Amino acid sequence: MRRLVVCLLLAVAARAAAETPRVVTLSPSLTQVLLALDARDAIAGVDDSSAQAEPRVRDLPRVGGLFNPSIEAIVALRPSLVALVPGAQQRDLQERLAALGIPVLALPNISYEDVVRSIAQLGDRVGRGDAARARESAIRAAWRDSRARVERRARVRSVLVLQREPLYVVGRGSFLDSMLEAAGADNLAQRFDDPYPRVSVEWLIDAAPDLILDAADPAPEAAAHWAHWPSIPAVARGRVVTLDRSITIPGPYLDRSLAALAAHVRGAAQ
Repeated sequence: MRRLVVCLLLAVAARAAAETPRVVTLSPSLTQVLLALDARDAIAGVDDSSAQAEPRVRDLPRVGGLFNPSIEAIVALRPSLVALVPGAQQRDLQERLAALGIPVLALPNISYEDVVRSIAQLGDRVGRGDAARARESAIRAAWRDSRARVERRARVRSVLVLQREPLYVVGRGSFLDSMLEAAGADNLAQRFDDPYPRVSVEWLIDAAPDLILDAADPAPEAAAHWAHWPSIPAVARGRVVTLDRSITIPGPYLDRSLAALAAHVRGAAQ
């Protein structure tokens, strides 16, 4: 009888091991999603950017750069799934993985809905569906609450800068554009259809933002950089805010990012 019980336990353990997902993530934001869902055990390997950004996966196997991972390194990890953000650089990679019979989950992260849906999709694939939906619900609730708070307030004329030289800002349709709207900001770069357009300093001067939200690197240089254009209202009034870069990541904690961004917008409105 005891031997039978041991055999059954071994069989159950073997089945569980066979069913444990082995995911290679090729994006820091997707790596963060799995960590937020308590699914670190499902991560078989990560890209170099994930390892640099997230201490909790630095001991895991790396498969190379974000845009040039090693096919050989990925295959060697025997993944049951490769999760990535689709783009021109990943098209060839997706085709090669498909030819090798390796499942790929491509999760866009441009719009707010893209990001929120990706949490649920990835959660379902690693058996963390309930946790993923709880995270999704928290984010959607934060958006509703923030929009309700700012509904009757005057919006703050704002620009969110992602890179200073050349100058890239947040345009229409990105999750960050949605975040600005929910935080009570008037995103002056919504006139651009590109979610992350390159613009000129002349355009920024003409736009005359009352608030510049600067998420560019290196952060300590923001004030000195914008001081070259004192005619911009945000500069003249001391309303250049340096953002923590984590706010701009399309990961699992958009509710926290929104709260931080909304606090900066409220501060500029006072």
